[in-house]
Amino acid sequence: MSFDNLCKLLSEKYPDRFAKWVLGSEQASVEVLKTELSIEPIRADYVTFLQLKGRILHLEFQTKWESNPPLPLRMLDYWVRLHRLYRLPVTQVVVLLLPPAEGTIIETVFTLESTRHEYRVIRLWEQDPTPLLNDSALLPLASLAASNNSEALLQNVAQRVAQLEPEQRREVSSYVQILAGLKFKKGFIQKMFREGMMRESVIYQDILQEGRQEGREEEARSLILRQLNHKIGILPEQLKLRFGWLSVDELEALGEALLDFTQMADLESWFENYQE
Repeated sequence: MSFDNLCKLLSEKYPDRFAKWVLGSEQASVEVLKTELSIEPIRADYVTFLQLKGRILHLEFQTKWESNPPLPLRMLDYWVRLHRLYRLPVTQVVVLLLPPAEGTIIETVFTLESTRHEYRVIRLWEQDPTPLLNDSALLPLASLAASNNSEALLQNVAQRVAQLEPEQRREVSSYVQILAGLKFKKGFIQKMFREGMMRESVIYQDILQEGRQEGREEEARSLILRQLNHKIGILPEQLKLRFGWLSVDELEALGEALLDFTQMADLESWFENYQE
């Protein structure tokens, strides 16, 4: 399965959530349109057409910007065909998965003489990963979103996957790892997901509960410390000292909070806010 086609599969499986993400608001009615636009062969494998209330949403997923015919012309072509078929306004959004070569102009309009046609382009590498991390339908896109530390972001994605219900976890994990392959080496992805599954929140809860019941607090403390060291680096002595004084309840709270940590400042902020 191609990367673009996987995105099409996801958007048609979860059309309401993709529509909310690209449009920025809940949509009252979303339905997948299995439309054939067969005047000329087009790359229909990579596009999704959604029927909204009084509007058509055309989503196109692109791994690379370059295409033949050029994307601006294709977007105009799609718009004409869709409008002719449905007689409704058409909103067009291109989701570009990877940045093009330096210096490439990402056009959002087709112009030729008196003809002008506009569409949106979502540059995934510039998008806030938070809404993607918080929605299992969008989670496969999250590792390609904006981050100052892409490896830490992938680790965060793996941990979010590990928190899903078992029946959902395997499927989402497969999708996430496929799309992460656009940016990371296979061995690194596999390593992150093995560790992510081991850090599933249920494990934290079991160990912490045992800490209460059997005096195994140090085992829980050691596990969370290893997690912190791996995510944000070796703790300086001052923070390590503060960590050593945490109660079991505080360790439990930290074990949940650190899933979102990407740098040492996140831990410092947690100490300041949680222990005020």
